Amino acid sequence: MKIDVVMPKMGESIQEGKILRWLKKPGDKVERDEILLEISTDKVDTEVPSPSAGILTAILAQENDTVEVGAIIAELNSDAQAAVSTPAPAPIATPAPVAAPIPVAVAAPAPAPVSSGPSTDVVMPKMGESIQEGKILRWLKKPGDSVERDEILLEISTDKVDTEVPSPVAGTLTELLAAEGDTVEVGAIIARLGTAGSVVSAPAPAPTIATPAPAPAPTPVQVAPVHAAQSAPITSIPRSSGSRFYSPLVRTIAETEGISLQELDAIAGTGLEGRVTKHDILGYISKRGSAPAVTAQPVVQHVPAPAPVIATPAPTPAPAPVQTYVAASADSGTLTKWGQDVEVIPMDRVRQIIADHMVRSKQTSPHVTSVGEADVTQLVNFREKNKHAFEQKEGFKLTLTPFFAKAIIDAVKEFPLVNVSVDGTNIIRHRKINLSFATVLNDGNLIVPVIKNGDMMNLVGISRSINDLALRARGKKLSPDEISGGTISMTNMGAWGSLFGTPVINQPQSAIIGIYAVQKRPVVREVNGEDLIAIRQMMYVSITYDHRVIDGVLASSCLRAIVQNLERMNASTIDL
Repeated sequence: MKIDVVMPKMGESIQEGKILRWLKKPGDKVERDEILLEISTDKVDTEVPSPSAGILTAILAQENDTVEVGAIIAELNSDAQAAVSTPAPAPIATPAPVAAPIPVAVAAPAPAPVSSGPSTDVVMPKMGESIQEGKILRWLKKPGDSVERDEILLEISTDKVDTEVPSPVAGTLTELLAAEGDTVEVGAIIARLGTAGSVVSAPAPAPTIATPAPAPAPTPVQVAPVHAAQSAPITSIPRSSGSRFYSPLVRTIAETEGISLQELDAIAGTGLEGRVTKHDILGYISKRGSAPAVTAQPVVQHVPAPAPVIATPAPTPAPAPVQTYVAASADSGTLTKWGQDVEVIPMDRVRQIIADHMVRSKQTSPHVTSVGEADVTQLVNFREKNKHAFEQKEGFKLTLTPFFAKAIIDAVKEFPLVNVSVDGTNIIRHRKINLSFATVLNDGNLIVPVIKNGDMMNLVGISRSINDLALRARGKKLSPDEISGGTISMTNMGAWGSLFGTPVINQPQSAIIGIYAVQKRPVVREVNGEDLIAIRQMMYVSITYDHRVIDGVLASSCLRAIVQNLERMNASTIDL
């Protein structure tokens, strides 16, 4: 059967990818999830695995081609699946004694039944624009269970959100492809569902090692290869070490084979930017059995002997000094450039994605910022008088943020052409106002929840929504839908004392509103025809916009409406 390989979608705003390198050629046999090629997008460089086992029959896009998401880039023939399917890993057994052993008969495991009927893949969901993988916390269903559409299958965790994953269809859970504790890339298949009554395709039980009968004579002490050491399991491999990123597949192989992080760091990678691929680590494992590992100690198999023979361990390299590690973790020449009196801190994966996103936004949109100044004295006074009654009624504190959000939403309703996105030569006008706002998490990272349908809410509704989203964000309880779909953004830097700034547009949106610190200042006011100096509560408001589709007149008009909305907020206009 022919299977199409398509350009994967690597993010909500990613529309195309560039092919960096094909790792397979037509005629090659491939296994399911074996890496076919490497691609690059505006946000991430990654490897594309094969969706099925079979033979690569055609490559439809060449290296350096830029291809739209969803376009077919290669074709597979899965008829050869049986011939190239991944064999079960051979059990690792202790070398047998020299005398002919009498093996204990062990029944061969029965082959796993194959699911019948059409199947539906369950994939690791995308939990936010910068999230690339998730960890499976707990499966709530097991193979053979019947599930309803939207019934919860499992719980997952990411750097920012813990959530539940519902079933996409009703049917029978036929297969689990990822275990609890596994870290899985976004888009990877983690389970399969069949129609009601489908045969369960449970994983085959681990093969049982035949236990040899005791030998008549003891054998000399033997040093087992390091990869056979089952008594000292390797701790989990982190997803990054220094500037190097390890894919979930590579980490799983390393942990299964007992490869330490030090060994993994020492493997020469042939992937993009020196990344270790599946072929690199399997090649290392194939050579590893003939020699002791770089850093691990050999395991001595003890048998009775007149005098103990102690195996000499392979010399362990001395731990690398901090300076050497820092230099290896940084770009080549970093320490040479900056000298020794610096600390080199490689960006983690999330920071790299944020950096790419900011650069892409600047390259995509010609940014222009307009600034206004609002007298919010009446608003500040109203909040001070009503904050205690509001907290007693609603159960949470009344801050200025909901007032800012309400002023922005009402202004956008008046000037809807700032609530747009750009798609090629088309302007996409959003009929709903979904206001994104940044929230600081307990670990210092940021997440951007979205107030959906803000134009349908009053001030109290907006207050409740902001409080609820912020609390659940800090507890990692937001759903994917609650951190996506924003149409315009608000960034409130006033809480940290910032007086003014020029924010970067959150693509694919076209405008972001900056709110800054409220500060008492002397200002000139006209009273009964005379100019007087008064002490007022003042603040700056900015709007940064994409000048391709939003002109200065439109942006300034919307900004003026925001300022006027804030200045009108008082006891007679606010309904709590």
